[in-house]
Amino acid sequence: MIVETADQGRLRELLWGTPTGPRRGPRPTLTLAAIARAGITIADADGLDGLTMQRVAESLDVTKMALYRYVPGRAELVALMLETAVGEPPPPPAGADWRGQLDDWTRQLFDRFRRHPWAQAATAGARLPGPNELAWLERVVAALAGTGLTGAEQLDVAVLLVGHARNLAQHAAPDDAPGAGREAAFGALIRGREERFPALDAALRDTDPQATDAALDFGLARILDGIEALITARSPRRS
Repeated sequence: MIVETADQGRLRELLWGTPTGPRRGPRPTLTLAAIARAGITIADADGLDGLTMQRVAESLDVTKMALYRYVPGRAELVALMLETAVGEPPPPPAGADWRGQLDDWTRQLFDRFRRHPWAQAATAGARLPGPNELAWLERVVAALAGTGLTGAEQLDVAVLLVGHARNLAQHAAPDDAPGAGREAAFGALIRGREERFPALDAALRDTDPQATDAALDFGLARILDGIEALITARSPRRS
């Protein structure tokens, strides 16, 4: 993945603010936040393939060598962009139980992935997360505290929900609702070939065209149903 070539010590310093040593050179004129926002603008428009240090430097009206004083490479730049694009998680809905909190959490994360499609690839694989990303994880674990799930299971729930949000976002345009256009695309492909795909044709005819968020709703509900069943099984039996 992109962050595999990152300088881990420098990346930790950039994300977590743990200095590894003095930085020499002229007085800084840029901020990491401004650099990250510039990179996000480019990646939102052209994807990670279109992201280069040169383009970011030009958008900030500095030389590429000047940009390297702040961010040592593209891998570290993408990590900073991800931290900024994901942002801090919103607070849980007032009065929501664990299920309501996780439902909201997944939808909020889906929205981040949908608005920044490049983040789908940037969050795959082993890498060093930033404080914002860990704050999202904290919300899941906090929501599940006291449910009877083990710590490992709570973390696995987070992984499962991240995967659901990210996988659906891969098939949605930034302004689309999850699943929007899916039925129309499938229908166009099998039109005139209904005899070859009779089951798919029947399923599409039985689909509500207004239910554009059905993929997110259905999958999320089934995941939460399974988690709820596990929590119920762990609960002490009442006489």
